[in-house]
Amino acid sequence: MAAPLGAGGWGEAAVEHFQRGGRLAHRDGAGVRWWHAANSRLRARQAASSEAHMIEADVLLRGGKGDPIMAHPPETDSDITLQEWLDVIVNTDKGIKLDFKSLDAVQPSLELLERVKPQLRRPVWLNADILPGPNGSSSTVDAKGFLDTVTSVFPDVTLSLGWTTGWHPDQQNKGYDWTMVKEMAHICSTLSQPVTFPVRAALVRQSMSELCWLIQQSDRYSLTIWTGKEDVYSVEDLLYIRKNFDKSRVYYDILEPQNSEFKKAIGIEC
Repeated sequence: MAAPLGAGGWGEAAVEHFQRGGRLAHRDGAGVRWWHAANSRLRARQAASSEAHMIEADVLLRGGKGDPIMAHPPETDSDITLQEWLDVIVNTDKGIKLDFKSLDAVQPSLELLERVKPQLRRPVWLNADILPGPNGSSSTVDAKGFLDTVTSVFPDVTLSLGWTTGWHPDQQNKGYDWTMVKEMAHICSTLSQPVTFPVRAALVRQSMSELCWLIQQSDRYSLTIWTGKEDVYSVEDLLYIRKNFDKSRVYYDILEPQNSEFKKAIGIEC
């Protein structure tokens, strides 16, 4: 039997890739396991030998102008470069998500990815926060610059396009509003590759109408639920999300203890 269209390509849906490879029982994004912030030699090695399907890491330029390294602001240095990180991960069966904090890091990183593309026959996601979102204070990555740079080199890669956000324990936190999702839909309307929208778990329940509308705009769209370390949200919030979206189109890159509690509640082994 012929392999499905896009099989092994960077734009193949993660649920389809890992189900086809026998690592996922069902087309269910909740079954995809994540390793978050693999931004050091130790964490990259741990991620490589873990049971994770997808490894997430952050890319910036050393000191703001050097080689691409694996680090999350406010850090400006790391014990592992992107080149070294790829050398570790390319010998695994893991998909990757690279989160760019600045436009300057994108082009030199794509050049490094180009060298290993023949060996990376699995999902590759490139992420940037391109729009201001709920309570967001961080600076965005220029949307046109990011998309033009990425799509000119890798027209088949999966794009992960988000909003800058914040969450405050002592106030009512607003969710993603219609202006935010419609601006994102407008930006994505001319794209041809898959897009996943990373959305903050603690802000999703108050944004259901807006986010349901957004992913209904194309069958190429999905959501990736993520969380900040201090965010307060419940397993019930996650179950509510799961009830209201197609299970094959929502991924959950969340922290403990909610991750294990959520998986237990829906009958998926961690």
